[in-house]
Amino acid sequence: MNRIVVVGASAAGLAAAETLRREGHAGPITLLGEELDPPYDRPPLSKQILAGDWEAERLTLRTREHLEGLGLDLRLGAVAAGLDREARTVRLADGGHLGYDGLIVATGVRPRRLPGEGGHVLRTLHDAVELRKRLRPGRRLAVVGAGFLGAEVAAVARGLGCEVVLLEPAPVPLAHAVGEQVGRVLSQVHRDHGVDLRTGVAVDAVTDGGVILSGGELVAADEVLTAIGSLPNTGWLDGSGLPIGDGLICDEYSAAAPDIYGAGDVARWHNPLFGVSMRIEHRTNAAEQGMAVARNLLHPDARKPFAPVPYFWSDQYDLKIHAYGYLRGHDEVEIAEGDLSQRRFLAAYRKEGRLVGALAVGMPPKAIRSWRQALIAQAQN
Repeated sequence: MNRIVVVGASAAGLAAAETLRREGHAGPITLLGEELDPPYDRPPLSKQILAGDWEAERLTLRTREHLEGLGLDLRLGAVAAGLDREARTVRLADGGHLGYDGLIVATGVRPRRLPGEGGHVLRTLHDAVELRKRLRPGRRLAVVGAGFLGAEVAAVARGLGCEVVLLEPAPVPLAHAVGEQVGRVLSQVHRDHGVDLRTGVAVDAVTDGGVILSGGELVAADEVLTAIGSLPNTGWLDGSGLPIGDGLICDEYSAAAPDIYGAGDVARWHNPLFGVSMRIEHRTNAAEQGMAVARNLLHPDARKPFAPVPYFWSDQYDLKIHAYGYLRGHDEVEIAEGDLSQRRFLAAYRKEGRLVGALAVGMPPKAIRSWRQALIAQAQN
């Protein structure tokens, strides 16, 4: 293993490159980043950056000196456009080619968009900065999608003095992930803070004056944010022969093919701890998977399955939300501690009688850590 190319310079790609060096790889490492900014952290975009609490420079994951010390061929503003597995080359959008002995795909995701002109999405630092410029007291923001991203933006916008209308097609926001009981509690938090939350409504298009609902009604707004999920950035792999299906499909080692691994938001891999295929769009998973695939690539005879307990967090108003596990597909929710009415509780999620996750609302992070250990212990039995 000599030449290694890492496509994607966010948390997963950077973690992979650092681990390659830490594990003793002395050969060339090319790290491609589509954005012009050096690797930065994304979770604060919908929180501290949008609120104006942080300057952009605080997001940078590593100093310039640290990056230089890694001896990387760091190429920012470089876009991968194709992959020739037989020739072992990555084709770039500018017409160049990069040869590789090992390849790590960490190209992340891009926001889904609605038809029409105007409006915002929130994925990059540029997106967050541009939206922040427009959020002023008295301005009206329409947020399409009441998932965690849409909910965080709604909370920040209210804190900045904006009027907010939050539009969600499901009867209960986040019910598919956290269950109806918890979804209703989180929904009421927004209503109590003055958000006009409308559920069971479908948005057809974005327009200059707001959004158009499926029935033709115009919901007026000065600004529109679309937060309806994302799509894995796998288009550049078309024709490569790699398995694609809601992400780059990988095995339990996060390998998609010999000497090719996936990491971060773009990777769908088989997690043996839960016995299911999953694709996780959370910051912690990106870093952990980046490190894991680097080790597996360098040490093929000592590969280890990537079997984490996924973790995510969300800040909405003064409410802290923490979760461990894989909550999707659960068939039972139990309030194990606290009280829903007090908005201070811990919910346990089960599927077919087996614990699959736990979520804490309004409680300190340590309250949920023992549940992570319970998930690991159950899988080992």
